[in-house]
Amino acid sequence: MSQQPQHRDPDGSKKDENLRSREVTDGPDRAPHRSMFRAMGFDDDALDSPMVGVPNPAADVTPCNVHLDSVAEAAIEGVEGAGGMPIEFGTVTVSDAISMGTEGMKASLISREVIADSVELVSFGERMDALVTVAGCDKNLPGMMMAAIRTDLPSVFVYGGTILPGHHEGRDVTVQDVFEGVGAYSQGDISREELDSLERDACPGAGSCAGMYTANTMASMSEALGLAPLGSASAPAESDARLDVARRAGEAVMHCVEEDLRPSDVLSKESFENAIALQMALGGSTNAVLHLPALAAEAGIDLSLEDFNEVGARTPHICHLRPGGAGVMADLHEQGGVPVVLRRLLDADLLHGDAMTVTGKTLEESLTDLDLPDDSAIDSDLVQTVENPIHDEGAIKVLSGNLAPDGAVLKVTGDDKLHHEGPARVFEDEESAMKWVQEGNIESGDVIIIRNEGPRG
Repeated sequence: MSQQPQHRDPDGSKKDENLRSREVTDGPDRAPHRSMFRAMGFDDDALDSPMVGVPNPAADVTPCNVHLDSVAEAAIEGVEGAGGMPIEFGTVTVSDAISMGTEGMKASLISREVIADSVELVSFGERMDALVTVAGCDKNLPGMMMAAIRTDLPSVFVYGGTILPGHHEGRDVTVQDVFEGVGAYSQGDISREELDSLERDACPGAGSCAGMYTANTMASMSEALGLAPLGSASAPAESDARLDVARRAGEAVMHCVEEDLRPSDVLSKESFENAIALQMALGGSTNAVLHLPALAAEAGIDLSLEDFNEVGARTPHICHLRPGGAGVMADLHEQGGVPVVLRRLLDADLLHGDAMTVTGKTLEESLTDLDLPDDSAIDSDLVQTVENPIHDEGAIKVLSGNLAPDGAVLKVTGDDKLHHEGPARVFEDEESAMKWVQEGNIESGDVIIIRNEGPRG
């Protein structure tokens, strides 16, 4: 005689009474709701488990996101393996690099808000208990982190990973070289054929722009903030290590659910100061000055432009990463990733080691738990010491003056000078400036000012 399948007690539930997903899974009056879940393949065990949302902005509009289905799937495996009920859902993305230089770039920052709003909306509407937020392109990262902070659900952030550099005429190249190639072509320094060859070599596959640009900067800072596990930012997009990061994030969020550990338990003013310190040390993107205050506002933490100056004044710039240096994120990964930079800052008493992280441990405890390479083994051409920095102060400067009375953000890297005088070439939009440059009108020493762009453009 065949054995009858064991069914869930229709009047009972093994689900923790504090989980809000009970509102859609428990009780006789929720039979229609459960029927809908069963149509999607969820069984009795799933219905008795914490419901974990996995927002995934996978899309074919950018290499940053083209592979995110595999990253999200790995996160789902982690959630399932740790006893959760993962529910994947989509949201939008806009490619900064592809929309750049067109009116379409005006959609970029708006997409950050749409991502945050959509994740909040779905997780609220479906009564989800937790989130594993997946992100690829620039505005995905702050958008997903804003959503996690705003909902204050147990959450773990997962970055989709960096692209690897391309190879062109015996050297590593990135999309930065192609942008510079456009200028070189317009000046007659390279041929159209040379530009075409560079274009074809620079971006070999999936992942976000290779240098310390917006996506890699925000991913790195997610570790310093405590919203992502240490060591999770640097693994390349197309690597087994990236899928392992996502899988472990799915497992980690279940620990957050069990401990009721939420972003509000993790984030503090000290967390944000740690993130700023890391940005300064890395030579990270100026866009962090746009995004970190937005995250802080969601958390109810006061973060001003002056905080960037104060932290930057005590934090040296120690990493040779593009655009100011030669290295890329994959190079940093080979040296041990973001934690090797955090360790150097912590050892120099430049971080708040007692800041909490998503693991439930402090930043200092989490760094101690990692099996990092010996400090003496770190490539000094890529990561210098605090005692022998590239610059004594951080790479980001907040200025004010007649050109920008309310403040302006400057990134000082490489051989940039700290003082400059030159004629101001003022344009009312980006397109006019690009046309002027491509016509060969720019001269050494010119200061290009483009109005009506940026966050309020």
